[in-house]
Amino acid sequence: MKILDKYILTTYLKTFLSVFIILMFIFVLQTIWLYISELAGKDLDVWIILKFLWYFSPKMMPLVLPLTILVTSLMVFGSFSENYEFAAMKSTGISLQRAMGSVMAFILLISITAFFFANNVIPYSEYKWQNLRRNISQFQPSMVIAEGQFSQIGDMFNIKVEKKTGNRGQYLEDVIIHKKNEKRPNGNFTVIKSKNGELTSKEGSNTLSLILKDGNYYEEIQATKATDQRKNPFAKSYFEEYSINIDLTELNNRDIEKDHNLDNQSMYNISELRSEIDSLSNSYSLDIQAYTKNMYYRSGLEKLSENKSQVSKQPDTSVNSIMDIYNLVEQLQIAKLALNNSKGTLQTIEAKKVEFKTKTKRLNKNEIALHEKYALGAACIILFFVGAPLGAIIRKGGMGLPMVVAISLFLTYHFIGIFAKNSAEDGTMAPFIASWLSTAIMFPLGVWLTYRATTDQGIFDFDSFIQRIGRLFGLKKKKKEEVGRKK
Repeated sequence: MKILDKYILTTYLKTFLSVFIILMFIFVLQTIWLYISELAGKDLDVWIILKFLWYFSPKMMPLVLPLTILVTSLMVFGSFSENYEFAAMKSTGISLQRAMGSVMAFILLISITAFFFANNVIPYSEYKWQNLRRNISQFQPSMVIAEGQFSQIGDMFNIKVEKKTGNRGQYLEDVIIHKKNEKRPNGNFTVIKSKNGELTSKEGSNTLSLILKDGNYYEEIQATKATDQRKNPFAKSYFEEYSINIDLTELNNRDIEKDHNLDNQSMYNISELRSEIDSLSNSYSLDIQAYTKNMYYRSGLEKLSENKSQVSKQPDTSVNSIMDIYNLVEQLQIAKLALNNSKGTLQTIEAKKVEFKTKTKRLNKNEIALHEKYALGAACIILFFVGAPLGAIIRKGGMGLPMVVAISLFLTYHFIGIFAKNSAEDGTMAPFIASWLSTAIMFPLGVWLTYRATTDQGIFDFDSFIQRIGRLFGLKKKKKEEVGRKK
C-alpha cells in the first residue's frame, strides 16, 4: 500500500469510527426513550438493561451503517477538497477514482460484512431481544404498584392505586382490584373497591399482604343453569377491613433468560425466509382454491348442472318466472331464504377478505425482509458514491454543512424506503420494488455526482446556464430582426 492510500484510508477510518460511535450512541438514547415505560419502575438490575440495549443494537445497524458511510464520505472528501489536497493529487496525475481506491476496498469489505451481519447476527439478536422484552414485561417486584394505572400482581390480581404515601409507599388511597376466578381465569368476575389500604410484607417473604379499609366487594356468580344465567346473579357486600394475601413465589422466581416460542420474519436468515415464503405461498394458493370451490358449491350451480338434463327442452310459455309456480306465502319464504343466504355469503366474503389480506401482508413482510438483507450491502456502496463525490464538489469538511447535506439525503433515502415498504405490505407495490426503490433512486444520483466530480464540474453550473439563456434570447432577437427586414 502506497503512502497516499494509507493516508486517505487512515483518515477515513478515524472519522468512520468517530461518526459510527456518535450515531450509535444517539440511536441507543432513542431506544431508551422509546422503551422507558417497559424498563422503568420494575427494579431491574443494570446488567439486564444493558443486555436489553445490547440485543437491540444490531437492529439499528441498517440505519446507522449507511448513514455513517454517507456522513464520513462527505466529511473526509469535503475536507480533502477544502484543503486543496485533491488539487495537489490531480496536479501529480492522480484522479479522483485513484484517490478513492483504498476507501472503495474498505467499503466493499463493509458491504460484504453488512450482508452476513444482516443474515446471521440481526435475526439472532432480534430473537433474544424479543424474549428478553417479554420476560421483562412479566418481571414485577413484589412491592411495586404504579400510581394511576393497573398493575398486574401475580396471575390473579390487577390493582390500581390513585396515590401512594409513606416512606416505602405502603399506604394506598382509592384502591381498585380486579380479581380473576381460578376456574374461569379469562374474565374479571370480582371487583373490590376501597378508600384506603396498606401493604405489609416481611423482608424476604414470598407473601404480600394487602389490608383494605372502608370498601365494597362485588362478585358475579357463575351459575351452571341457563335459566339462572339469564338472571345475572351477583353478590355485593360492604367491609370495614378486608385482608388479601398474594403468593409471590412464582412471581419472584421469574427467569429473565427464559426462551419463548417466538416467530416472525425478523428472526429468519435467508434460507429460512425462502422456506417460509414458499410455505406461505403454497398455503395461500390452496386456501384460495378451497374457498373458491366452497363458494361454488354453496351457490348451487353444481346441482343445476347435474339436473340440466332433466329440464324440458320445450318450456311452458305460460309461466313467466319460476316463482309463478309457487303461491304467495311460498314465494315470500323463498325470497327471505335467498336474502338470508346472500347476507351470509357476503359476511363470509368479508371475513375471508380480512383473512386473505392478513396472509398477504405476512407473505409480503417475509419477502421484504429477504430483499432487505441484500439491499443493505448495496446501500453501503451506493451511498459512498453519493457522499464521496458530493464532498469533493461542495469542498467543505467538518461537522457543519456536510452533516446537514448528509442528513437531508439520508432522510430522503430512509423515508422513501419506509413509504415503499408500507405500500408493499398492503399489496400496493411489489415487495422486490419496495425493498430496492430507495437504493435504486440513489444509484443514478451517485453515478451523476461521480461524473461531475471526476470532470471538475459543480453540482449546477450557473454560468453555462446563464450563457444558454442569453444565447436563446439572442437567437430570438436575430429572428425578429430578420423578420423585420423581410417586411
